Amino acid sequence: MGLRDLKVPKMKFKKMKMENVAEELDKIDYEKMEKKNIKKRTTPYEDRTHYKTVKEFFIEASKKYPNNSCILEKPNHKEPYKVITYKEFYEDVLGLGTALINVLKLQDKRVIIIGETQYGWYVSYMAMLCGVGIAVPTDRELPLNELENIVKRSKASAIIYSPKKEDDIKKLKEDLPEVEYFIEMKSDKKLEGKDVGLQHLIDLGKNLIESGNNSFEEIEIDPEEFKILFFTSGTTSNSKGVMLNNRNLAENINAVTAYVKLYPTDRMFSVLPLHHCYESTIGFLYPISRGGSIAICEGLRYIVPNLQESKPTAILTVPLLVENLYKKINEKIVKSKKDKVVNTMISITNALKSTGIDVKRKVFKEIHENLGGNLRIIVSAAAPIDKKVGIWLQNIGITFLQGYGLTETAPISALTPEYKTAVGSAGKAIVQADIKVKDPNENGEGEILIKTPTLMMGYYEDEEETKKVIDEDGYFNSGDIGYIDEEGYIYITGRSKNVIVTQNGKNIYPEEIEMMLDKVEEIKESMIYGKKPEKNSRKEQKELIITAKVIPDYEKIEEMYGKISKEEIYDIIWKRIKEVNKKLTSYKAIKTLEIKEGEFEKTSTMKIKRYKEINQK
Repeated sequence: MGLRDLKVPKMKFKKMKMENVAEELDKIDYEKMEKKNIKKRTTPYEDRTHYKTVKEFFIEASKKYPNNSCILEKPNHKEPYKVITYKEFYEDVLGLGTALINVLKLQDKRVIIIGETQYGWYVSYMAMLCGVGIAVPTDRELPLNELENIVKRSKASAIIYSPKKEDDIKKLKEDLPEVEYFIEMKSDKKLEGKDVGLQHLIDLGKNLIESGNNSFEEIEIDPEEFKILFFTSGTTSNSKGVMLNNRNLAENINAVTAYVKLYPTDRMFSVLPLHHCYESTIGFLYPISRGGSIAICEGLRYIVPNLQESKPTAILTVPLLVENLYKKINEKIVKSKKDKVVNTMISITNALKSTGIDVKRKVFKEIHENLGGNLRIIVSAAAPIDKKVGIWLQNIGITFLQGYGLTETAPISALTPEYKTAVGSAGKAIVQADIKVKDPNENGEGEILIKTPTLMMGYYEDEEETKKVIDEDGYFNSGDIGYIDEEGYIYITGRSKNVIVTQNGKNIYPEEIEMMLDKVEEIKESMIYGKKPEKNSRKEQKELIITAKVIPDYEKIEEMYGKISKEEIYDIIWKRIKEVNKKLTSYKAIKTLEIKEGEFEKTSTMKIKRYKEINQK
């Protein structure tokens, strides 16, 4: 499931009457709760892991938890989740890896993995990391020309693909004769020329293992060896290949365990695309390292029913999805006319928690049941989130964490500790990482620099670009603008590439204004940019015009005002913009408004492709 053009569907939650919210307080044994109270932690967990390779923790988890649920996948929407155990997953990985190096002779070669999230993707990726060659996870939403370019640039010898990519694969077979094999994820097709099914390879590998072939299992992984090639979001012309090794991924897992604890009983809900480092590392490898399980979301339209069926304890997501969950649940509460009751209970439960008694999950049980009943952690990354959303989640008993990083840092370089959250921040530097601000201004803002053992090996076949972003002291120039408070929490305020510079040298960060606009009920999404003045303008104006490109929330507008004309919608939104302008300094004020029809084109991490939107005629 790609998030390039993410359109969050209507989320149908159960009706929330909230009739028994207050009654729940009377059922609580407060004396017992006080006895259970544990002293609150203020420092990182001392028992963090110290893995050197992915293969190390994968083997350890598989031997320690053979009968634990590992991957949960829906055969189709009507059937229940199918559970694959650690033992089954381990055997499939060994089978595939053995076949790839012995039958297809792909050891040390590059292999593209492309498709929606599914069991075959996990098996393929793990087999590559554990000894086959170099994995190239690729965005399934790429147009054919960009996909072809990545195949060529990566020098891929094989492509493991989803059946949904069949049309593109047929074309690649014609245009790229150098690709040796095309492996379909959901097929058991026997090897015929260049075509073969993934399941057939797994079966072939298992037969070889039974006959005594342990060649794949016995491969020793060099932690420093180039093993993963991620291409960053963007068009073919400006995407970069990020080279990572096993040490990068293992150190990321080790660092995260110091701030967030997952257990064998935990279940991650996978809703983001696996080709992105954020999901494939923290959403997949981290729960595997702890003996936990992963439930695959069928697609955005099935988020709610999948949550309720799989009952996850943790979700890795992006702000847009979290904000929509918050919005839809609150709409249900308001329609039930229980918003005042809920707000009162939030105040009471917050007061109780300050004394060491946490009853939030009991009191807000009905809300939790709509999310599966077991959800305790939501981690958001890729962009800032509306602070009120994070606070609300904390108020109802869900730990809300913010992560920060880039593909170049494999990916997490900062994370909110679960034991000391700071809603609105991007977290603290992970263990062993050093994050600082370059040339801070009077507000302490400047470019974020990162030095970490998770830092990439460099850009693929681009030493010059690598030298541009990694300085002599080993700090990575992130391109993000932000500041660090006295407690070490990092706050991201914008991207250096997006900054709008006024004639008198003032910097305007679009993200700051966008967050304000996105809180407006009538606005679904917005983008701020500096528009060049018209050439035939009467005035000799050189100053960029601060412009808001806005997607109206038509559904909300109709609910609030009934059916109205485009002109009326424009007037309503412009009125709201004027209200936002009052909260901004004069040089940041929005001067013009453009109504955007349709959706913004986005990268897979849901960042707007600004250069395309700005240059659209």
